[in-house]
Amino acid sequence: MLGALFLGNFALAFGPWLVRLADVGPSASAMWRMALAAPVLFVIARYRRQPLTLQTRALYLTMLLSGLFFAADLAAWHIGILKTKLANATLFANAASLFFPIWGFIAARALPNRREGAAFGIAAAGAALLLGRSADLSPENLFGDMLCLAAGIFYTGYLVVVARARQRLQSWTLLAWSTVATILPLLAIALLLGEKIMPTDWTPVLALAIVSQLIGQGMMVYALGKVSPLVFGLALLTQPIVSATMGWISFGEKLAFPDMVGAGLIGLALVLVRQPDRSKDQ
Repeated sequence: MLGALFLGNFALAFGPWLVRLADVGPSASAMWRMALAAPVLFVIARYRRQPLTLQTRALYLTMLLSGLFFAADLAAWHIGILKTKLANATLFANAASLFFPIWGFIAARALPNRREGAAFGIAAAGAALLLGRSADLSPENLFGDMLCLAAGIFYTGYLVVVARARQRLQSWTLLAWSTVATILPLLAIALLLGEKIMPTDWTPVLALAIVSQLIGQGMMVYALGKVSPLVFGLALLTQPIVSATMGWISFGEKLAFPDMVGAGLIGLALVLVRQPDRSKDQ
C-alpha cells in the first residue's frame, strides 16, 4: 500500500515538468490529459465491476459541476506552472489539503483545534515567504504563484462537490465521470485564451495522461482511506521534492535558503493538518 501511495505522488510530481514540455497551450495540455485518460478509466471501472452509468439525473448534474471546478483548477495550475518554479507550483497546488478543512469548519460552524490552528498559521507564514521571494524575482513569478494558489481553491470546490457523490458512487466510477466532465470546459478555456490545441509532438500529452491521470491519480485513489492521514500527508511532501529536482535539472531553477524554509513550513503544515486528533479519540 505504501508503494502505491509513493508511486502515485512520484508520478504526480512529474506533471508540471510534462506541462512545460508540451507544445500546446497549458489549458489544452490539461484537456488532453483528461481526454486521453477517460476511456481507460471507464475500462478500469468495468474491470473492477463498478457501474459505468450514474443512477440519477442529480448525480449527472453533480458531475457536471465537479467538472467545472476541476477544469478551473487544472487550467489555473497549468498556466501557473509556466510562470513560476516547479516546486512552488506543486506546493501551492497542494494547498487544497489546507483549504478543504477550512470548509469543514465553516460547514460544521466549529473552530479549529490548537493543532489545526497552528498548521494554518505555519502554512500562512510559509506561503508569505514564498510569495515574497517570487515578487522579488519578477511580477510574473508572483502571478504564477497566485494562479497555483487559486488552483488549490478551485480543487477545494471540486472536493466539496464530489464529497457527497462519493457516498453513492464507487471510486473508479467517480474518477471516470469527473474526468469526462472536465474535457469540454477545458477545451472552451483553451479556445477562449487562443491557445494551440493540436500537438505536433504527442509524447508529452500522452505521458501526461498516463503518468499524471492514470498512474498518479489512480494510485492516490487506491491508497486513499487505506493508510493513516499522517502517512498520506508525509507522502505528499515527496511531490515538491521531485518537482524541485526536475526544475533544477531541466530548467536551472535553484531554491535559495528562504525558498527552502518557506517550502518546509508549508510541508510541516500539510503533515499537521492531516494528523489525527488523538484527544478526540480519547
